[in-house]
Amino acid sequence: MSSPFMFSVALARRIARTRVPLYLRHYAAPPPSGLSDGERTIYSKLTERFSPSELEVQDISGGCGTFYHIVIASEAFKGIPMIKQHRLVNETLKKEIEGIHGLQLQTRTP
Repeated sequence: MSSPFMFSVALARRIARTRVPLYLRHYAAPPPSGLSDGERTIYSKLTERFSPSELEVQDISGGCGTFYHIVIASEAFKGIPMIKQHRLVNETLKKEIEGIHGLQLQTRTP
């Protein structure tokens, strides 16, 4: 069992990676190894729906799956206002969003 100190260090490291500038991972389907079940589910749904050129999915809740950070770039967002881009992503992840506390979302065109 890990100590509370180890948990807070791990959480701090994950949160620190979400600060600007963001490190954008370039993945091709299938989802990369090392993702949690929640990250893998979100990654797969977004890949299937948007065919993104860039996609980053991180569980920044310390591994408990309650807060995610997503960066997605897709041609599907071209000419669509940001608020509508976010709505499209939220609709795609509707089931997953019901079970989480928070979502940081960045959308853009490649």
